[in-house]
Amino acid sequence: MARPGRAHDNTAARHDHILAHLRAAGLGALAALGFRGLDNDVFDPVIVTGFHASRTDKLTPGQKTANRVLAAGRAPVEHGFAHMKNWRILTKLRTDPARATQLLRVLIVLTNLEVNR
Repeated sequence: MARPGRAHDNTAARHDHILAHLRAAGLGALAALGFRGLDNDVFDPVIVTGFHASRTDKLTPGQKTANRVLAAGRAPVEHGFAHMKNWRILTKLRTDPARATQLLRVLIVLTNLEVNR
């Protein structure tokens, strides 16, 4: 369900029990570094995030390769969001988040039709 823009992605994911829904469906998700810490299950992770470098610990070549593969998998989704932003209707939307969810579903269908033409 759509949430106000001030809600952080991790907070929204926890509130909507995204991890439980993904596990129940037997699915997983590729996520940005902002989702680190959302899924702390080491033995059965559902959310896959990249590796983060710090000042003292640089990324190994394997970690850099893993980040590139993850970014390549996430790129089509990010492009889809960029296409949806072209509609600009979402920037001026002032309605109940539940109605925004319905509108977003319609926009996804229209965007897919437009992109795949």
